[in-house]
Amino acid sequence: MPDTQLIGTNLRTPKAAAIAGIIFSVLLIATFWLLRTSFPPQATAPSPFLNERRETIATALSLIPFAGIAFLWFIGVLRDRLGQREDRFFATVYLGSGLLFLAMLFTAAAVVSSIIFVLAAKPSRSIDPDTFLLIRKLAFDLMNVYAIKVAAVFMFSTSTVAARTLFVPRYIAYTGYLLAALVLFGSQHLDWSFFAFPAWVLLLSVQILVDNLRGLSDQPLSR
Repeated sequence: MPDTQLIGTNLRTPKAAAIAGIIFSVLLIATFWLLRTSFPPQATAPSPFLNERRETIATALSLIPFAGIAFLWFIGVLRDRLGQREDRFFATVYLGSGLLFLAMLFTAAAVVSSIIFVLAAKPSRSIDPDTFLLIRKLAFDLMNVYAIKVAAVFMFSTSTVAARTLFVPRYIAYTGYLLAALVLFGSQHLDWSFFAFPAWVLLLSVQILVDNLRGLSDQPLSR
């Protein structure tokens, strides 16, 4: 029994949530950067850029499953840290929105990877421009309309939990509200607004790690 309790305590350390959040943020930022620099914003046909950047795009897509695993770990350990302080309503919202975000992120990655697969399987054949436009629009909407809106809901709900329980300083929650509003209302007009979500998770994770190193991980904060 003591060994079991010790193992459980080790698995519930806030440091695990912080490290998972940092890994998720770094991987997702790298993925978005590679994809955004590989696909011209207004590309309507599979011009030579797709062949030239095929390996870069494939590398970016290969990072997404690992980012997703890290995000799941981040959510799980974060909920464990909150413990009895967790509000059931907001916990349900941020858990559900987090899972929906991952589902749409993985779906968008699968859609984009289909182009790369077809191109690699038959490099001598050109992709029909209409088919390319359809796939590009589908992937864009999944990421920049649906997934990013759900990410904003995750930010809103997690920020509310943070403001109520003070498991991190209030400025993290207020920053989350501002960035969530930016993402929710500006994602379709600001191409780079998607970076706000992983950047905020990175900020939250670094703060959790700092609090853990200071020995504040099990105490509500008054900041």
